Amino acid sequence: MSRTRTAAALGLAAAGVLSVASATATATASTAAAPSPRPAAAGSTTVTPAGHAFTAALSGKATLKAGSVTVTCSVSVSTGTVPAAPGNHNPAGPVSSPITPPTYSSCTASIPGVTPTVTTSGAWSVSMQHGSPITAVMTVPAGGLVLKTTGLANCTVTTAPSGPANVSGTWTNGAPPSLTFTNATVPVSVTGGFGCPTSATTSTFNAVYKVTDTTDPAQQITVGP
Repeated sequence: MSRTRTAAALGLAAAGVLSVASATATATASTAAAPSPRPAAAGSTTVTPAGHAFTAALSGKATLKAGSVTVTCSVSVSTGTVPAAPGNHNPAGPVSSPITPPTYSSCTASIPGVTPTVTTSGAWSVSMQHGSPITAVMTVPAGGLVLKTTGLANCTVTTAPSGPANVSGTWTNGAPPSLTFTNATVPVSVTGGFGCPTSATTSTFNAVYKVTDTTDPAQQITVGP
C-alpha cells in the first residue's frame, strides 16, 4: 500500500530523505597475534502488551538533511502492532513489529521553488533490543520511500535503492514512550537534471516519535528484558 503526501514550496533540489568498532590484537616478538574478542551476545527482549496496536506520531519536527540542504517536516505518522505472545519475547535478541509506511507532510526546506511528491510503500518494520540504552532499528524496504520534485529542479530521490536499509535509533519507556532517531543515515540514489544532487549516496534523519497504545490507551507500550 502506498501513501503519498505533496507539500508545496519544499526545496529538495539537493536533499535526500531520511559504530562499528573494530578490535585487533597485536603480536609480540615471542607470541602469535591474539584473536579479536567476540561481540557480546544480545540479551533478551520482551515488548508488552502483547498483540496491542500502536500509533507513532511525530513530536516536534523531523529534519532530513543532505549536504547543505535541510528539509523540515512537522507531520509524520505510522501505525503497527506488537507481536502476539509468544512472539513478543525473544530470549536472545530483538523483537520486531511490522509498521505501516510512515507518511510525511507539512514540510519546508532551505531552497524554495519546487513541489515534492513523497510516496512510501512496502513492508516496513521496527525492532527493539532491550539494553542500556534500548536500541531500535527501523527497516526501510528497497525503494520504500521515493521523493519526486518538480519546479526549479526535477529530481527523483529513492531510499534503500539496492535493498532493505536499517535506520538506527533508541527507545525510551515512558508515558508515552518515545522512539528517537539522531543523525541516522539511510542510503539513497538520486536521478534528474540540473540542480539535482545526483552524487548523493546517503541522507541524515532526525526525529522523535511518541508512541500510543491504541488497543488500550490506558496502557503503555513497554520494552523490557
